[in-house]
Amino acid sequence: MNAITKRPSSLTQAQFHYCPGCGHSVVHRLVAEVIDELNIKDRAVVVAPVGCAVFADKYFDVDSIQGPHGRGPAIATGIKRAKPESIVFSYQGDGDLASIGMAEIVHAAARGENITVIFINNTIYGMTGGQMAPTTLVGQVATTAPKGRNEKLQGNPINVSEMLAQLKSAKYIERVSSDSAPNIIKAKKAIKKAFQNQLDGVGFSFVEVLSICPTNWGVTPLKGLEFLREKMIAQYPLGVFKDLTVANKEGK
Repeated sequence: MNAITKRPSSLTQAQFHYCPGCGHSVVHRLVAEVIDELNIKDRAVVVAPVGCAVFADKYFDVDSIQGPHGRGPAIATGIKRAKPESIVFSYQGDGDLASIGMAEIVHAAARGENITVIFINNTIYGMTGGQMAPTTLVGQVATTAPKGRNEKLQGNPINVSEMLAQLKSAKYIERVSSDSAPNIIKAKKAIKKAFQNQLDGVGFSFVEVLSICPTNWGVTPLKGLEFLREKMIAQYPLGVFKDLTVANKEGK
């Protein structure tokens, strides 16, 4: 019998610790497949976040570093500037990136740093117990919002991709989803483009991946997928919000 698929070489043999249904494991595999296909394993550096993906350095078989909460883009900037031949990516959740790390992601994009950022949006703080995140939907229940997010009290969720797309120096911003096979294929294409942009010296590339957190949402994985499709995508529409890669390659 011939094998038709195998574990990407850019993943270690360590067993994922993620909860059943969590999208991190899917995105980890996509990133690893892209690293293999672009033949950049020996040059890749992952900046692991504080959050559910804190052990990303144990799963990606590439050089890695863990940074303080939210500081991934700043650390990635330092590595890329010190070793420009490296392919550096920051892998972050919504609590890490959109809350304590908001300044770092905004200014990295504003500077147009030639790095890649993978942003997992599951609308909740996962590792620390399900608190309301900057991305939590209006009406969505969290441990710190037991009656649901209240627009008058906590404001509206932050659409990070749309916000970063307004910055002149950001080159490529896309939002994808991990809820189905067709969308996972699209997600991989976006991730590969973001890494290829760095190889081409295009500049700042950002891929937001909508994911589910059945554990902290208190639902089954199937119900979680329904919530993503019916509620999350309404707030966070999929698509490309900015792509200046062609213009950049033409020297414009």
